[in-house]
Amino acid sequence: MADSVKISFAPFPATLEGFSVLLAASGAAGGRASLSAVAEALVAPAGDLVERAATTDRFEGKSGAILDLLAPAGLSVPRLLVVGVGKAAEIRPLDWLTLGGTIMGKLPDTVGEVGILVDLPAAEAGAQAAAELALGLRLRAYAFDRYKTKKKSEDAATKLRVTLYVKDEAAAKRAWRKREGIGEGVVIARDLVNEPANVLTPTEFARRAGDLAKVGVDVEVMGEKDLKKLGMGALLGVGQGSSEESQVVVMRWSGAKSDSAPVAFIGKGVVFDTGGISIKPAAGMEDMKGDMAGAACVVGLMHALARRKAKVNAVGVIGLVENMPDGKAQRPGDIVTSMSGQTIEIINTDAEGRLVLGDVLWYTKERFKPRFMVDLATLTGAIMVALGTENAGLFSNDDALAASLHEAGLETGEKVWRMPLSPEYDKLIDSKFADMKNTGGRFGGSITAAQFLQRFVGTVPWAHLDIAGTGMSSPSSEINRSWGAGWGVRLLDQLVARKYED
Repeated sequence: MADSVKISFAPFPATLEGFSVLLAASGAAGGRASLSAVAEALVAPAGDLVERAATTDRFEGKSGAILDLLAPAGLSVPRLLVVGVGKAAEIRPLDWLTLGGTIMGKLPDTVGEVGILVDLPAAEAGAQAAAELALGLRLRAYAFDRYKTKKKSEDAATKLRVTLYVKDEAAAKRAWRKREGIGEGVVIARDLVNEPANVLTPTEFARRAGDLAKVGVDVEVMGEKDLKKLGMGALLGVGQGSSEESQVVVMRWSGAKSDSAPVAFIGKGVVFDTGGISIKPAAGMEDMKGDMAGAACVVGLMHALARRKAKVNAVGVIGLVENMPDGKAQRPGDIVTSMSGQTIEIINTDAEGRLVLGDVLWYTKERFKPRFMVDLATLTGAIMVALGTENAGLFSNDDALAASLHEAGLETGEKVWRMPLSPEYDKLIDSKFADMKNTGGRFGGSITAAQFLQRFVGTVPWAHLDIAGTGMSSPSSEINRSWGAGWGVRLLDQLVARKYED
């Protein structure tokens, strides 16, 4: 959980004590790994033990490689890990993040305290590097186990204390204060995605979003009476078969001048998706508790922006519904009227996420007049056929915004790949009976879903991220072992930090 590891910073130590981790850089091809001068001094009492062990184990300091020494002679430590970082001059911020995850993954459950020397030969490991490494530790340590009644004795993970030894303690602490909030945002998103749908109803989701008030976010919750007054017929149609009331939550962070137009993030929050009357197959339906990963990301992002006091005005809007097939559920063939006034023929009730987003996008555009809008949604299985689980699908009406998202994806490792939009696809969602229909058939399914959404954004710069392959049932990585990765929080925080803060 969020408190699974306690992280602190301290100046370089005079001696090694307790479970210790050192960093080694790789040299020329076939050359031996090298330690920093500080690390060399700390292991000097062991003579050439580390060098001999590295030779025996063919440890050359390659990125992620581990040299594990138990009770090394001459040192008063029970265990020494030497972790490779590759070529010191080439290490990037993302590499430090990954390194933190790698180290955390190598720590045994029984260890209580760990010291990590954040220092490299021939290159300075600065405060930002230490903060990124700490974030990697925190994210890898996450586990969603609140419903397990039998846990490991003493639950060692919750007692883990890690001290990062750094050159400039004060600078590292300042850098960590900003990164820590981002880590908290990712954890919030992960918790939301991992929760079962019988716990995380639309009302409960909205209540948890309300907790953002503690970090200075203004939160407004609208129930079905409010949504009917606004004319959100598309969103309300999705939830009308559920006994749970649909909700829309508006979150606002004001970190810039009051006359500065906000940036806006919109999330699909289908807390459980049976498919409605067009019901899904039973196999794997339990995964549909994660069909709200877009909304989870927006909540986590708003927390991150507020915690690091981002100099931007930001709006997060999420539509929360449950798609169930009872006697009141909408049917294929029904026609609903969206908040925009456009009418929609329901062809398939399992194409529900775009109905939720259509109303929320229009509402956000009309009320807040944002600088741009980015929506996130576990929208189509088709995007997984195209891109698998390594990239989210990116659709946009604005080249500059798309390029900024692509750049942020490369920097954070939460990668996106741009997909096409063009008027030729619109004919696939034209309806004989209404302004449009909610699905265009089998071919180009993720594209026609994006074309549908584009009809609700007008001229506002907009990007749609289809995160069906990345938002839930996430592939394991060095910084994530959770079913829900909290994907998108770091990506969008980086987008704001690099391009849009005043």
